[in-house]
Amino acid sequence: MIYLDNSATTRPFDSVIEVTVRSMSEAYFNASAAYKPALDVEKEMRACRKAIAMEVGAAEDEVLFTSGGTEGDNLAILGVAQTLREKANFVCSEIEHPAVLETIRRVEKLGHEVRVMPIGPDGVVDLAACAELIDEKTAFVSCMQVSNETGAIQPVEEIARIARAKNADVIVHVDGVQGFMRVPMHMGKMGVDLYALSAHKIHGPKGVGALVVKKRVRLAAQMTGGGQEKNLRSGTYNSAGILALHAAVKEMAARRAEVAALGAMKAHLWQRLCGVAGVRVNGPMPGDAASAPHILSLSFDGVRGEVMRNALEGAGILVSTGSACASHKQKVSTSLRAMGLTQEQADGTIRVSLGLHNRMEEMDAAADQMIRMFALLSKYKRR
Repeated sequence: MIYLDNSATTRPFDSVIEVTVRSMSEAYFNASAAYKPALDVEKEMRACRKAIAMEVGAAEDEVLFTSGGTEGDNLAILGVAQTLREKANFVCSEIEHPAVLETIRRVEKLGHEVRVMPIGPDGVVDLAACAELIDEKTAFVSCMQVSNETGAIQPVEEIARIARAKNADVIVHVDGVQGFMRVPMHMGKMGVDLYALSAHKIHGPKGVGALVVKKRVRLAAQMTGGGQEKNLRSGTYNSAGILALHAAVKEMAARRAEVAALGAMKAHLWQRLCGVAGVRVNGPMPGDAASAPHILSLSFDGVRGEVMRNALEGAGILVSTGSACASHKQKVSTSLRAMGLTQEQADGTIRVSLGLHNRMEEMDAAADQMIRMFALLSKYKRR
């Protein structure tokens, strides 16, 4: 089997599995307890905070543990909205993950206005339109770091600069789930106030992540109880998940050269396909500055994406037709349509996403099967 759906989830590192087993069999203590074994667990959790903070240009005490990207985005958006005393407008891009889009729509019920930034044909936010939408009453701007569908790196630093020129107090939120430790992020230098991440996208476990919150941000808690995480996210710590997240962060950091090499694998796969008539890339071309190293969106003219996906699965190659959260809903991608793709082109799209367990020879095997399946399936294209 060749697994090429790493944007849906990643296979955990062996080190992550080992830490998970140890934390559940030996270091199982409640980190909020006062005896030494529990304090040792709490110390390891602090090390995880520090490691995440170093990766994103923040302070250790600005890292809050969550259950993953969705909770982090919810806490960021609703947490800010519920602290505002006056009605304001919230701005996001039209290609945001549902964890952002569905949540930011909820702030309308609180009386705030929602404005949506359009994107260009390359899948990148239109900065000129962004400057028109943001004004002195904009309280919150959200833009994902990397598109989960096309791999387009979004200009979050430029968006933050535009927003602060209109309102110095604006809060800038970034969904970093597809970008963390694959695309650089320095919250201080880039003007980012809130940054959400998830462990299972970087070869860690599911059900754990973090929201990094700069000190100037006020949030209203969405989960109340025992007061953990500065009273912002109550509940017994998922210490096994947090320690495993730390293991994933450490190994990703130690393998930065391999992370960078994902871009070469992605480029090689496209080089094998680019000469085939009817195959196109959606979003920035591999190798472009705005192209993340690990995600490639491909359209096959006249062949539905789910048909290509199923055919490739039969050949032992696993890809997706879009984001995993919507894969069973068979909805047309709003991101692809926003980029100007026709209905047929959007229908004929698959997403290839790479991880650190992939190898270059797998790109050749995948390309061979894609070319073969496209030639076969094209004979039965819709008329």
